[in-house]
Amino acid sequence: MIANLVQLAAEEKQNPLVPPGPELLVGAIAFAIVFFFFWKKLLPNINKVLEERRAAIEGGIEEADAMKVEAQSVLEQYKAQLAEARHEAARLRQEAQEQGATLIAEMRAEGQRQREEIIAAGHSQIAADRKAASSALRQDVGQLATELAGKLVGESLEDHARQSRTIDRFLDGLDESASKAEASR
Repeated sequence: MIANLVQLAAEEKQNPLVPPGPELLVGAIAFAIVFFFFWKKLLPNINKVLEERRAAIEGGIEEADAMKVEAQSVLEQYKAQLAEARHEAARLRQEAQEQGATLIAEMRAEGQRQREEIIAAGHSQIAADRKAASSALRQDVGQLATELAGKLVGESLEDHARQSRTIDRFLDGLDESASKAEASR
């Protein structure tokens, strides 16, 4: 079989790379039809699809850039709002601390005032109690002194005016001796 092919090829004496003329003509016409079909029908559709893709990609890139710029703007606004909120919170904290300090100072002043009132009332009560005790003590001591003097003298000192003068002199003498004793300390 190979021998037959070799014999056929030797008889033809034509270049095997170049096809025969009618075959070349049919191939050229078929190529022209396919090329025309591609050029008129497929190539515009392919170009249209490629243009749409390019536009979509460029539009997507532009849209992404616009969204990135918008996102950056929103981020800056958010950061500004966050900084403002932090500043406001710090201001409110400072105001609360100042109000707390003022309230504490007012409470201390009120407590001091109440303390002073209580102390003054205590001193007044002590003075009143001392005066009442002194008066009661004067009467008791005066009565005891009158009875004792009456027993010593042997007569009754029932006269009220005389009794009062005697008691007052006696107690004044006691007060003077007590104040001298305190002064000498």
